[in-house]
Amino acid sequence: MTTTRRGQMKLGAFFHPTGHHVAAWLHPDAQIDAGTNFRHYARMTQAAERAKFDLVFLADAAATRAGNMKALRRWPQYMAYFEPTTLLSGLAALTENIGLVATATTSFNEPYNIARRYASLDHISGGRAGWNVVTSSNQAEPFNFSQEKLPFHADRYGRAREFVEVVKGLWDSWDDDAFLRDRDEALYFDPDKLHRLDHKGEYFAVRGPLNVARPPQGHPVLVQAGASETGRDFAAQVAEIVFTAQTDLAGAQAFYADLKGRMAKFGRAPDQLKIMPGLNPIIGRTEEEAREKHAFLQSLIHPDVGRELLSPELGGIDLSGVAVDEPLPESLIPASVDGSQSSFQRVADMARKEKLTVRQMYERYGGARGQRTVIGTPAQIADQMEEWFLREGVDGFLIQPALLPTGLDEFAATVIPELQRRGLFRTEYEGRTLRENLGLVRPGSRYAQP
Repeated sequence: MTTTRRGQMKLGAFFHPTGHHVAAWLHPDAQIDAGTNFRHYARMTQAAERAKFDLVFLADAAATRAGNMKALRRWPQYMAYFEPTTLLSGLAALTENIGLVATATTSFNEPYNIARRYASLDHISGGRAGWNVVTSSNQAEPFNFSQEKLPFHADRYGRAREFVEVVKGLWDSWDDDAFLRDRDEALYFDPDKLHRLDHKGEYFAVRGPLNVARPPQGHPVLVQAGASETGRDFAAQVAEIVFTAQTDLAGAQAFYADLKGRMAKFGRAPDQLKIMPGLNPIIGRTEEEAREKHAFLQSLIHPDVGRELLSPELGGIDLSGVAVDEPLPESLIPASVDGSQSSFQRVADMARKEKLTVRQMYERYGGARGQRTVIGTPAQIADQMEEWFLREGVDGFLIQPALLPTGLDEFAATVIPELQRRGLFRTEYEGRTLRENLGLVRPGSRYAQP
C-alpha cells in the first residue's frame, strides 16, 4: 500500500449498555441489567484504558423511546439508564488516562448548566472530559420540557451555535492563574482575573461568570456528529472530534476531504479536528466463525423491533403492518424529515436505491445502527482499519462492539495488539489529558494578554 501518511490512529469505545447490536441483550453473554449496573461500566472502562483507547463515549437522550410499546417492550436499550455525566464522574475516580465523553443536547439544556457540568467533570477527571454536542432529533423529548414539538432543524442548529459559544465563554470565566490561595496575605483569588460574560444574543442572555475554575484542558474537548450541510459547517467551525457513519472508503475519503476543507474559512487547521467513523467489529478466530457470530445476532432481531428501529429514521411513520420480506412501499417514504438528515438518507437509500426488503433493511441497520460492520479475523479487521487510515478516510475509529462486554474484550485482546505490531496504535499514553493524547492544543483564554 503506497502512502506518505505518518502517525497513529485514534480509537474511542462506544458503550451501548449491552452492545451496539439491537438484539444484543438477548445474547447469553450480555450483561442483561447493563443500563443501571455501575460495575459493568467500570469494568469496561478499565479494560478500554488497559488497551490504551483514547476515550470512552456514552450517548444520551432526554426521554424514553416513544412509539409502539408492543415492539419496544422487546428492545430495552436506552429505556432506563444512567445520566452519562454522572456515570462518567464515577468512572473518573477509577481511571487515570482514558478520555470520558458524553452527549448533552443543546435543545433542552441551558449553557450555564452544561458549562458547569463539563467543567466539573474535567476537574474531577484531571482533564479528560469531552462534550458531544447534539441538537435533539428525538420527537419524544419536547414533551419533557414544556414543549409540544421540536424546533425546526435550522433553528436547532442556530441555537446550538450560540449555545457552544456561550459555554466556551463561560469556561473562560476565570484566568488559569486567578486563584492565589495565599494564607499569609489572606487572599484567595485575584478579582481582576474573574470575567463576566454578559452575553446577549438571539437565543440566550447569560451574565456569568461560571462558579467553577477554568478547566484543566482550558475547554473540554468538543465532539459533534452531524453530517448534513448545516452539521458539517457547524463541525468545521467548532468540533475537535467528529463521529460519523461511513460505510465505504470512497465516501469516507470524500467526507474527510470536505470537512477538513471547510475548516480554513473558520481560521482552523485540519489537524485541529479528528474524524472517527463508527466501526462495528465482529471478530472470529476464522472468518467463518465471525460470520456465524454475526448470523446468530441477526437471528435474534424480532420483526416488531426491526420495524420500530426503522420508523423514527423515516419521520415516525407506522410500519407495524408492513410485510418484512417485501420492499418498503415507495408511498411510505417521506420526501424529507425534520429529524436526523444523515440517518434518514441512509435508510431511505436502502429502500429507494437498493430496493432492499424491510427485513434486509432492519438487519443492516439493526446490526450496526447505520454504521459500518466489519466481519473477520483480527488481521482482516486490522487490514481494513489500516487501509482507511493510510488512505485518509479517517483519523481513527469509534469502536462499537456488537456485544458487551465480550466484544470489547475480544477487540482489546486481538485487534489492538495487531494494530500495535504494525505501528498504527500507541502502546502507552502520550499524556494525561484527553487533549494531549489526541494531539490537540489547549486553547488559551479569550482574556489572556497576547
